[in-house]
Amino acid sequence: MRLGGLTLANPVVLGPMAGVSDRSFRLLAWEQGCALAWTEMISARALLFGNERTWDMARAAPGEGPLVIQLFGSEPEVVAQAAQQAARLQPAAIDINMGCPVAKVVKNGEGSALMRNPERAAAIVRATAGAVDVPVTVKIRAGWDREHINAVEVARALAAAGAAAITVHGRTRAQLYSGRADWGIIRAVKEAAPVPVIGNGDIFSPEDAARMRAETGCDAVMLARGALGNPWLIGRTVAYLTEGVLPAPPEVRERLAAARRHLELVIQEHGESRGIREMRKHLAWYLKGLPGAAGMRARIMAAGTRTAVLELLEGYERTLAEKGWIT
Repeated sequence: MRLGGLTLANPVVLGPMAGVSDRSFRLLAWEQGCALAWTEMISARALLFGNERTWDMARAAPGEGPLVIQLFGSEPEVVAQAAQQAARLQPAAIDINMGCPVAKVVKNGEGSALMRNPERAAAIVRATAGAVDVPVTVKIRAGWDREHINAVEVARALAAAGAAAITVHGRTRAQLYSGRADWGIIRAVKEAAPVPVIGNGDIFSPEDAARMRAETGCDAVMLARGALGNPWLIGRTVAYLTEGVLPAPPEVRERLAAARRHLELVIQEHGESRGIREMRKHLAWYLKGLPGAAGMRARIMAAGTRTAVLELLEGYERTLAEKGWIT
């Protein structure tokens, strides 16, 4: 897949996840061979206002791979101006979010609300593509609800307005993240749109990714929730799609070692107090499915220092070893 002057090294990309895909999380993804990564969703208006925390979300860490800055907004001129500012950071692309389903975004006419207004959606892309020299991409959903599935119509309009690639999440806004993603919608967009299409939704294993590509013909797959507490999904998927090799899942000790390293990275980025708070959800994901995980999660939620969290994780690993659950 090509995006502007960039040829992706493989067909596996990391999606934007609010409160998740910060520099620390992306570093783990790059180490696993991710070809392209998205920032968290960033408010175009906040970026223009010069909000420092917003700008910090848009900045890449030293050594990051190709990064896409994702903006959200509902006013063409505001998004275009914010994209001009963001382009100074030299991203691989500027992405416009037209898929976020959360109420506080949708009520402002942003995110997946734009699926109900293809004309405005196209105007935003047209203004943004005309304002920057980097590719402009868009992430959309299947439609607003089951009665209004219009991803094909919207994708055609966005491509005509200048979108260089389109990511399709196979759920409607009404579904939020429930039910199943309809990969048939991704296939329909791929067949209709004259630009590369990235498939998104319900990829929790390398086999899922391969099946999505086979069923939809999409140019790349976007991993998101499946990588929570599981960055190895990226590397295993890259190996499976490019070499036909399926590496084994990580052992428990490897999972716990990665959790500790992730903790250190987040603390380096955000400081100890905020880093501990940010990591609680990640640690819960790393522990998911392990013996005694519920009790460990409760203790981690109560821990307020780096030392306390590390001691809990190390003690947990010893307990698992003593009981013969790990060797």
